[in-house]
Amino acid sequence: MSKKYKFLIVASNFYPKITDGLLNGAIKELKKLKLSYDVYKVNGSLEIPVQISILLRKKKYHAVIAIGCIIKGKTDHYEFIANAITNSLLSISVNSRIPVSNTVLTCSSLKQAEDRSSKKLNRAKEAVLAAMSVLNN
Repeated sequence: MSKKYKFLIVASNFYPKITDGLLNGAIKELKKLKLSYDVYKVNGSLEIPVQISILLRKKKYHAVIAIGCIIKGKTDHYEFIANAITNSLLSISVNSRIPVSNTVLTCSSLKQAEDRSSKKLNRAKEAVLAAMSVLNN
């Protein structure tokens, strides 16, 4: 790898068992690729895009990994939050011309979230590789 890229990771603390697993997967992959990174944590998934926007204005990053988890409840709140986050992350990516990989899991149950954040099927590792595919084009 000839270029040195720096990644920003913003992770929600709301479901720490899930998000810590995702965060560890992203960090493991970044270390494997010998890439530098900064990690910032926020209280909930809805705060992720705001924190990313603030940090992108202050520092130079080549790519961003957004980590969080939303589990469907009995109301439509889940849909509104998931859509708002997805649209915000896409907007940040397009407007900043920086890949923003969305690893905010949207799951129907805690079990599904645990499966998707496990070492075996860690979506954050895939997010790092997705961002690298954009950077290397």
